[in-house]
Amino acid sequence: MQSDSLFGVHGAALTVRSQRMGVLASNIANASTPGYKAKDIDFQSALAAIETTGGSGGGSIDAAMLYRVPLQPSQDGNTVELATEQTAFAENAVAYQTTLSFLNGRISTITRALRGE
Repeated sequence: MQSDSLFGVHGAALTVRSQRMGVLASNIANASTPGYKAKDIDFQSALAAIETTGGSGGGSIDAAMLYRVPLQPSQDGNTVELATEQTAFAENAVAYQTTLSFLNGRISTITRALRGE
């Protein structure tokens, strides 16, 4: 695929980071739901799976989904620890923005090259 050679692994990384953002947001939203089990995506495993399958993301990312083990289990069976989830969400948001900035710079460079600047 041509876009793979232009953007390298960054397109797949953006997909994984986006999916992880949704999972972490779901954990935060369910922080007080009895019995809810916090999940996370192992970024390295998901990225490796996408690269192996050639970019078909859905099933690959699902295979990298893990349940989070709480440091202090709650009595109602909920495994969401809000501070942990918020920290992971913030770290993932920064990484997502960094990848997006890199891709925007890459696109800008390609656009300038095509214009002959």
